[in-house]
Amino acid sequence: MKVQFPAMRGVIGKQEYYSTLMALSEIPRFFKFNDWDQVDPAARAQRVLNVARIPEITRYILDNDEGYIFSSITVSYSCPATFIPSEQNEQMGLLEMDLEDMQFIINDGQHRSAAITQALKQKPELGKERISVLLFPTGDLDRLQQMFLDLNRFVNKTSKPMNVLYDHRDPLSALNIQVANQVPVFQEMVDMEKASIPLRSPQLLTLSALYDANSELLGSPIEHPDSKLFKDKVSRAIAYWTEVAKAIPDWQKVKDGELAAPALRQEKICTHAIILRALGGVGNTLFARHPNDWDRKIQALSNLDWRKSIDGQVNPLWDNVCIVAGSVVSHRQARVATLAVLKNALDLPLGNQERVIFSNLPKRSGSNGTRPAKASATIDPVS
Repeated sequence: MKVQFPAMRGVIGKQEYYSTLMALSEIPRFFKFNDWDQVDPAARAQRVLNVARIPEITRYILDNDEGYIFSSITVSYSCPATFIPSEQNEQMGLLEMDLEDMQFIINDGQHRSAAITQALKQKPELGKERISVLLFPTGDLDRLQQMFLDLNRFVNKTSKPMNVLYDHRDPLSALNIQVANQVPVFQEMVDMEKASIPLRSPQLLTLSALYDANSELLGSPIEHPDSKLFKDKVSRAIAYWTEVAKAIPDWQKVKDGELAAPALRQEKICTHAIILRALGGVGNTLFARHPNDWDRKIQALSNLDWRKSIDGQVNPLWDNVCIVAGSVVSHRQARVATLAVLKNALDLPLGNQERVIFSNLPKRSGSNGTRPAKASATIDPVS
């Protein structure tokens, strides 16, 4: 039995190939997943299918069935194929194969194909939709391995800031951008594209650091941007960060050009992502326990000594909390410890894990286990 696919014929790298559209229902019918795990690595034409990735991609399809998108699947065929050109254009026509002899090896797109197969089980109506498939004649094993490597060689996963900036399906991303644009001290002071602040950047923080902080502040889920609850959370977040900025005046000094951002980052820790995230966690607790006077309670942050070091030694307040061996760290234990230090400074109750970690920290002088307030360290102003 012959099957025909509408196709375009092309040449790349001096190799003829075909571009066709296949119905999603044909993916599980024609594409088989080789059990590469049972094959010696040197004899594989493709990496082993990571089944843990499939549910996430399947959910993406099902949750966004009116807007999902995939790049082309690339396969190699080892069966006889006949291209029947159209009369109008010899590069367009029908690609004919014998169904009984059809054999495809997926060079790129096996996880997409597996997810499509799973999605069809839950929404068979998706089978009428079509996906672009590139078909190359199968070469030897060396050629198949080289194809796989070349197709993946230049793949670069999008950065977290880009995910936050471009993901219009994530309500928290939308909220985060509004906060960045509407909190006065953040306006034009948030790096929208980099995962970390460049050494000489005049900006205060990254969009991704603010995203994590707002996630801690508001929890999940975040409602749809058209809802009143979403608008209420935006207003709450804007109000919170505006009050935090009042308690950390160095932020405004950078905004006003009175203080150089690189100098602040070098001398103090109050713009680092781990502090922003902890501030978000503090706000979450304040909203829950002090809904009517959280803005007054947050001003106690002004008593904290944000300096990284004092007289050449690591500031005891942050030593082995979020500064270890002289470097700022942001692993899970450091995040919990930092949140515990800030909550303790504001006389907020600690959670069980926070209490355990905080109790194991070196003894700190001053009331409530925090370093007493000191005069702010002098930082060179902008020249």
